[in-house]
Amino acid sequence: MDEREERVVKTRSTAGTQQNKARRRPRRIAGGPEDTRVDSNRIPPSKRRKKSRRARRRRRNMLIRMLLVIILIIVAVGGLIFWKRYGSSNEKANLEQYYGMTGTDDIAVIVNNQVIAKADNGEYGAGGRLIDGQAYIEYSVLHDFVNKRFYWDANENLLLYTLPQGSVVANIGSKEYTEVSEQKSEEYVIWQTVDNKAYVALDFVKKYTNMECKEYQDPNRVMIVNEFGKTTVAEMKRDTQVRFQGGVKSPILTEVKKSEKVTVIEDEDGWKKVRTSDGFIGYVQTNSLKHIKEETISSSFEEPQYTGISKDYKINMAWHNVENTTANGYIQDMLASTKSLTTIAPTWFHIADTQGNLNSIADADYVNYAHQSNLEVWAVLRDFHGGINSADETYEVLSHTSRRTNLIDQVIAAALQAGIDGINLDFELISAECGEDYVQFVRELSIKCHQNGLAFSVDNYVPMPYNTFYDLEEQSVFADYVVIMGYDEHVEGSYEAGSVASYGYVKDGIENALKSVPKEKLINAIPLYTRLWFETPKTQEELAAEADTEAADYPNKVTSTALGMEDAEKRVQEAGVQASWNEDTRQNYAQWDADGGTYKIWLEDSQSLEEKLKLIKKNDLAGVAEWRLGWENSGVWDLISQYIN
Repeated sequence: MDEREERVVKTRSTAGTQQNKARRRPRRIAGGPEDTRVDSNRIPPSKRRKKSRRARRRRRNMLIRMLLVIILIIVAVGGLIFWKRYGSSNEKANLEQYYGMTGTDDIAVIVNNQVIAKADNGEYGAGGRLIDGQAYIEYSVLHDFVNKRFYWDANENLLLYTLPQGSVVANIGSKEYTEVSEQKSEEYVIWQTVDNKAYVALDFVKKYTNMECKEYQDPNRVMIVNEFGKTTVAEMKRDTQVRFQGGVKSPILTEVKKSEKVTVIEDEDGWKKVRTSDGFIGYVQTNSLKHIKEETISSSFEEPQYTGISKDYKINMAWHNVENTTANGYIQDMLASTKSLTTIAPTWFHIADTQGNLNSIADADYVNYAHQSNLEVWAVLRDFHGGINSADETYEVLSHTSRRTNLIDQVIAAALQAGIDGINLDFELISAECGEDYVQFVRELSIKCHQNGLAFSVDNYVPMPYNTFYDLEEQSVFADYVVIMGYDEHVEGSYEAGSVASYGYVKDGIENALKSVPKEKLINAIPLYTRLWFETPKTQEELAAEADTEAADYPNKVTSTALGMEDAEKRVQEAGVQASWNEDTRQNYAQWDADGGTYKIWLEDSQSLEEKLKLIKKNDLAGVAEWRLGWENSGVWDLISQYIN
């Protein structure tokens, strides 16, 4: 292209560009104060308003979305917190810990509605043990929860069980045993010891125990039911988790299926404590149960019948405190003023030593005279005022089977030789440690008495929480009569003066005894004596010496003397005071100052004794006993006759 053509092209190009710019220049608008240029591409006002509204909507929608997101986050976090607090936990309980199991050979034991897990002192542990493929139950669990009639003599390594005709005896580690006089054997070792604990084969226990027993695995456990009668049961509405405690956060013990039956134990705030058929005891929600009702559980087991001797009249027994053979000769004088007595109980037998030998001052002539007076003689066997006089010595005798047997054989022989009608057991030096041995002695002596036609009665303190080991319930199975000594409320060693037998004390004693002993076997003993108390303020030296002891709670020093009824009345008369009736104790009470102190006395007289006799009659007891013959006044026997005969 030449220079001229190039200029023409540039000129056209420039002209086109200028023309285009001219098209884009704003036009002038006439009529305005001045010319105004308007861009032909500018958005009209209506459109500008629409655009602004869309922008606001976009911002509003964005805010709403952000708010919704925040709300969703809050709800999610709140839901998580709520679930953690109130939602159901899927945590599984540690079953070994739940059942108290510490070893692979342990067997958990469930008895009725209780898991016998390890106690705080570790006494029970799992409760059972697997030995050579055989299930065994630990002795303390067996005795305390299943069948207390089994007895383990740890000194002579014997296991005993008392039947009406005699004893079952098994030696440690043996498959053989003696049932009364018959030799028998099993395919397993009957009992053995592990870690100083005795374990008894469960199959052997079943032979002598009224119970249902089932064994399960994972973990190894045995469920025992030995309480029969009415119980509450229910069915599951749906598959349900059984939890360790009431609450959805509690660990899960097991699961029960729809329609499975459970035993209902107790109610607890929308939850029910239940026992499953395979031995788990835990909680399910109440609304998961249906058809809650009572059922009666029965057993076909035949309990042994421990028959004894029962008199067809009310017993009126007086103890005769005989301290030597010479005192036997006073029987005629002692009985001269009595009326309505049925039985006399002379204190003839005492334990001579810790080997179980007997001291006896039994007298056949005494027995003959009593029989001529239409009285039976129930000779008293004591563990005090003889060769032994301590709880430790009594324990030494009773904790050995051979020593118990020796004592029983000698007592029965002496009774038969003298023509005695019965034995009255009066052991008052029994410790808690000796309780189990004492009860076994009661069983064994009762069997021997009945085999020889002798009535058997047992004396007891008034029932209190601290003497439950005397086991009145078991005594009542074996003894013909259980005697409650309704006195000694306050004794020689008491820290304060008080009644020997206030009305409330006697009433409570009878009512508590009747919880364990049928009325036709229960005799209440009344005192024919009281105590004269002498009370003086303690000196500062005496108070200082007693600091931090129980005696320090009592500001006065007291001593007492036991007095018979006539002597007590005489002392009141000599003091020149008048006794007055105390409604609380239902006794006549007197006190007077003399000899630098205060004398106090709660009299036992016809008025006070009548209140006690009313209780005996009201409760229709088997009779009355009196301690002791020779301390009464003559009018007592007519009074007793009114209520007993």
